[in-house]
Amino acid sequence: MAWFDRRAGRAAVGREPAAEPTTAVVTDSAAAFPPAWVMGGGPAENVAVVPMPVIISGRHYGEGADNLLEPLAVALAEGAEVRTSRPSPGHFQSVYRRLEREGAKEIVSIHLSGRLSGTVDAARWAARTVSIPVHVVDSGTVGMAQGCGVAAAALALRAGATASEAADRAAVLCAGTSVLFYVPSLEQLRRGGRIGAAAGFFGALLAVKPLLVVRDGAIEPLEKVRTAARARQRLEELVREDLHRRPSGSVAAYHYFGNRSQAEVAAERAPDGADAVLTPLPAVLAAHTGLGVLAVALSDPLLTQRV
Repeated sequence: MAWFDRRAGRAAVGREPAAEPTTAVVTDSAAAFPPAWVMGGGPAENVAVVPMPVIISGRHYGEGADNLLEPLAVALAEGAEVRTSRPSPGHFQSVYRRLEREGAKEIVSIHLSGRLSGTVDAARWAARTVSIPVHVVDSGTVGMAQGCGVAAAALALRAGATASEAADRAAVLCAGTSVLFYVPSLEQLRRGGRIGAAAGFFGALLAVKPLLVVRDGAIEPLEKVRTAARARQRLEELVREDLHRRPSGSVAAYHYFGNRSQAEVAAERAPDGADAVLTPLPAVLAAHTGLGVLAVALSDPLLTQRV
């Protein structure tokens, strides 16, 4: 299936600019871009992606630099220790300085929710140490909800927006996104301290199949369902309800880890008019959700008539 040749990828390319933007765009690997989005002509082309570290049994891996998904899947299946970390402020500083050497006059740096990671704080620290303006944006979300905001900023710059306007565009788009997901077990989220209020909500109901949502930058419980099949069905229902409130051309990004076929089936059922995108959950997020996660990030169209 040509998942990356759907209308989202084609429509998001937009018109060709008269000149390359002098503002660079930076994000982190939690943005979960599909490969086609970062290739030539893709909506996130030339976006600098800072890798998020994943630590498996004490060994550090860098997303994008190492083959992470296979060892991560094995580690999760065996119950080995899996942790994640934010990129260091020095890493961001190095990226910003490289972009400045390459000709950037300003930078828009967009990152996963500050309530889920200290990544945006590291970016803010680094922004104060470089000589060009860096507009740091807390997306307040994660996955392709974050990625859509990043792509929208990049497209706005191609259309002639200023760095400040592009940062605002990313913030507004991210604020209107939804992230809904199902996990077979809460165990990894519990271990990583990422479920907050959900821990009290579900209590000892570990047999319940939880539906979760990213709300106000944090992961919260949405509904509890008794079976995995019903949880996936209910997720599809919630996705359809969300998309019916959005304009035609809105993005529905289906994330998975170890269960691609389930994601394919769900994406095939996306309502007409939605741009369905299939992309694996990045290792830094899969480390917290575990195997079998099915997540859907929903966003309004990336392009607007006015920047």
